[in-house]
Amino acid sequence: MPYRTFVDSTGTEWQVWDVVPRLSERRSEEETDRRLEVAPIRFADRREERRRLTQTRRAVLRGSYAHGWLCFDSDKEKRRLTPIPYDWTTCSEELLEVYERHAEPVGGPHRTFGFSSEEPLAEAG
Repeated sequence: MPYRTFVDSTGTEWQVWDVVPRLSERRSEEETDRRLEVAPIRFADRREERRRLTQTRRAVLRGSYAHGWLCFDSDKEKRRLTPIPYDWTTCSEELLEVYERHAEPVGGPHRTFGFSSEEPLAEAG
């Protein structure tokens, strides 16, 4: 996964990387038998039984996010840009900042966890 950092014109440091989704399951309900030769065997054929012990729902990415996005992350916010610009790994920092400005903000406050950074997280003891 390519990765870059840059400082924008306001002094904010950004980390940038691409996210390209992969198929999470290799098998599907409709998958056909891929064996080249089917030969009788002397023991119970487990290939005919379903072996998945759990059924889980998978996230389905639609639209341009299905092909991946560019993630911009700073201490203050996270942004996503889709589609991924072909030149983002080699372009100038000025152009990377243009990409960052066109990216969509993600969620609410980033990395705040409901408390200010001045509050101590825990006492050592």
